[in-house]
Amino acid sequence: MTKAELIEGINRLRKEKNAVILAHYYQTGDIQDIADVVGDSLALAQWAANTDADMMVVCGVNFMGETAKILSPDKKVLIPDLEAGCSLADSCDATAFERFVKEHPDHTVISYVNTTAAVKALTDVVVTSTNARKIVDQFPCDAKLIFGPDRNLGAYINSVTGRNMLLWNGACHVHEQFSLEKLVNLKKQYPDAKVLAHPECKATVLTVADVVGSTQALLNYSRDNEAQTFIVATESGILHEMMKSSPNKQFIPVPPEDSTCACNECNFMRLNTLEKLYNCLLNETPEVFVDETIREAAVKPILRMLEMSK
Repeated sequence: MTKAELIEGINRLRKEKNAVILAHYYQTGDIQDIADVVGDSLALAQWAANTDADMMVVCGVNFMGETAKILSPDKKVLIPDLEAGCSLADSCDATAFERFVKEHPDHTVISYVNTTAAVKALTDVVVTSTNARKIVDQFPCDAKLIFGPDRNLGAYINSVTGRNMLLWNGACHVHEQFSLEKLVNLKKQYPDAKVLAHPECKATVLTVADVVGSTQALLNYSRDNEAQTFIVATESGILHEMMKSSPNKQFIPVPPEDSTCACNECNFMRLNTLEKLYNCLLNETPEVFVDETIREAAVKPILRMLEMSK
């Protein structure tokens, strides 16, 4: 099928089946353009909790499909490619994390949304990069907290809040790979540019950033700030929406280390394609399932996050 035929088929099928397509900012531009909702993890979770659609197709990675199913168990939740995993979620095995939590029984457990349903079930409150600081700030200053799995995001929250949260040693392979040397060279090449960085980046990268924030926060800043050039240290899919929002501005992705590539892409996010999205809607598979016992435990910290984010 041609691209035009795929788009026509997707539009027809989602109307016939009362389906909503949710896409993360790290998806390819053609998927972002056809989605009903494009957003970061918090926005997608909020939509999943409130949609009146019969079916949701989550164009992202597996944990996002699980989160949608946890919040809307009566909906059919699909994901175009079940192989679309997440290195950060994979860095936090539920059995090992449960053992870690039991070793610190007096700690409140805060887990990043980039985790499996089984890890969320061991958690007191879930956070995203958008609301992590806001939620952490709502705990007493002397509260004993575990933060997992992203050590970089956790360390950043510690640095800006003065906390000493106990950090799980996990990381995102995309954000870990940004080259500080190449970033510094870009700053020399574009001295008037603003450097935007996601808090999953290493501290050495964050120290040279003008703005540290979630995907949505970086997008908002690039749209609202008067600067004309931005150097962006997060997954390069966000550049599509940045350029749509500010077509007259220049956006330069920070390259990864040890690579000739000019940008840094998540190979898992890029597994989703228009053809897979079409087949997913047509055949209503692959479907996302979550064990009900795990779902009942996992939904509590997600709902707590949504409440604490207001």
